[in-house]
Amino acid sequence: MAVPLRRLHHVSLHVSNGQKLLHDLVSKYKFNLFATRLTDRSRQVAFRKGAAVFVVNERPIQGSAGLNEWLQLGGNDNHSADAHRVNFEKHKRSNPSCLYDVHLHHPVDSVSNVCFEVEDVERSFKVLRLLGCNFLVPPTTVEDENGLVTYSVVKSIVGNVCHTLIDKTKYRGTFLPGFNVTEKDWNLEKENLSCPVTHFDHITYASPRKSTQQVMRWYEKLFGFQRFFIDSDEDVDEGFVVNQEGVGLRLTAMQYWKCSKAGITLPFTDKKEPDCKFVIAESLPHQGRNQVDTFLEQHRAAGIQHVALYTKNIVSAAHTMAKAGVHFFSPPPAYYSEVGKRREIEEAGHDPQMLSEHGILMDTDLQQDPSSQRECSENR
Repeated sequence: MAVPLRRLHHVSLHVSNGQKLLHDLVSKYKFNLFATRLTDRSRQVAFRKGAAVFVVNERPIQGSAGLNEWLQLGGNDNHSADAHRVNFEKHKRSNPSCLYDVHLHHPVDSVSNVCFEVEDVERSFKVLRLLGCNFLVPPTTVEDENGLVTYSVVKSIVGNVCHTLIDKTKYRGTFLPGFNVTEKDWNLEKENLSCPVTHFDHITYASPRKSTQQVMRWYEKLFGFQRFFIDSDEDVDEGFVVNQEGVGLRLTAMQYWKCSKAGITLPFTDKKEPDCKFVIAESLPHQGRNQVDTFLEQHRAAGIQHVALYTKNIVSAAHTMAKAGVHFFSPPPAYYSEVGKRREIEEAGHDPQMLSEHGILMDTDLQQDPSSQRECSENR
């Protein structure tokens, strides 16, 4: 029996230059830095935008000058580290400096961990171990004055990707024990409304050819993920094929909660946030190099190629980010001038010229039909 997931808690990255990423997330993508954990061996900083939370992990070079800048931005959490030392020593492991994650020593910067909340970490550990799952961190408990959190870390079947499973049902704090929270009174009203990002929409894996089915079976067996169709004409076996203008990709999507006609019920009654989808991308043979092949070469393995953010106003969000220095890909001008595409954009209530300025693509075929949307809203 698969382990049900409550919600996506955060996505973490391991980088060599956390200061640069910190600057980009705050100044360009309008995330808020709200929690830090700084030790003599590692730096962990959490950023939030709506329900989307990134945790940036950096192992500092001894004696590096950048540490003071992190302390000034996040506050010195020496007191917090001391408060958790007793409990932390109870659960020693290979690299205890990195809470809720593991250092994988990957050769390049990488999005490496997708953390999910579960109802019972100990039970999940027993079930998944029987299913043959590889655990990098066994059930571990960390606590502070706001309660306790139990977590474990699972090695996925995709490259260096791991999944932290976390139980926060006995914790009343803003984020997680071990972190110094710098913005306790955060709320949606303080969000930058010109950049209305609300949550993670999907996470895309770049995978070698012919590996999609193996990845999907792993997630279905362990966590109950379900296949869903990106397009109404999508082939069950082939997935959604993009084969035009030199781009040859096969996309297959799944999610850990799926509204369907089969009537799957929610495992938790307190579920309020949208579910994040996973997309597996493979390159098609004989179509030349594309973004998947480039990622596999540079990353030296399969892994998370991109994390998509959901926004209710993509024009405003793209405009705000572009003004702040974000560089967007520019589709060929013919994409917006083609008669059929231009009509499609206008019928959806958008200005083709405005979308062109920000490199925004649109495909109404990717929208769910009203009946399936109603069914999802009723089940949620």
